Amino acid sequence: MKKPYAKHHGGKTMFWNQEYKKGQHLTLSTNQSEDLEKFIRWLERETGKEHLNPTSSVLDLGTGNGRNILYLAREFGIHGVGYDISSEAISQAKKATDGLPIEFFVRSIKELIPVADESQDIVLDMMTSHFLRGSEREQLLNEIYRVLKPGGWLFWKTFLLEGDKNAERMLHDYPADEPGSYIHPRIGALEHVWTEEEIVETLAPKLEIKKITKSHGHLRKSGAKRRSICVYAQKTF
Repeated sequence: MKKPYAKHHGGKTMFWNQEYKKGQHLTLSTNQSEDLEKFIRWLERETGKEHLNPTSSVLDLGTGNGRNILYLAREFGIHGVGYDISSEAISQAKKATDGLPIEFFVRSIKELIPVADESQDIVLDMMTSHFLRGSEREQLLNEIYRVLKPGGWLFWKTFLLEGDKNAERMLHDYPADEPGSYIHPRIGALEHVWTEEEIVETLAPKLEIKKITKSHGHLRKSGAKRRSICVYAQKTF
């Protein structure tokens, strides 16, 4: 059996550095996420420019090449910060800033976030925190709640278990030592896949869920596609 990339090549960080350099396994876009665009259009309809203006701040966890936070800066003048474990991704993000009010840092989201209390209008967690263990995910959620302003928003995108045969297979074939998690056979790192019920139970003590959307690409016959879920959640208490 072929060794997972991360174990063979020096860890998850090395995997992502190689991906951002060469794109051997994944297609990494420089365009903003369509799911983020949908959230922003919805937010603008609901609240106008209250959270989408030059006085607003956004925190992007697992920013990658910065494509999503840079989109917010270009479109709305928002300032903020992006973190990622990949030095190659952060290097690409910094080159793309073009004078925009965004800072990028190489940093793991396992660590406490060096951002002031109640300072962020929007926090993005897009396909990032599923790499964390349960205790780490709990700490991150506490940090997200801490840094969000009253009335601020979390846009969260992650893997959804329901209806995803590939996720069910991964859980069966490569189980981790935590429920709902597996060791990715290519990356060699833990990944967590959520049920909708688990998401609601996790966020409800901290944030109010305003909307949930789910992908349906996994139903297409032209090849397997992972199922995802997007959550629009607000700090209301």
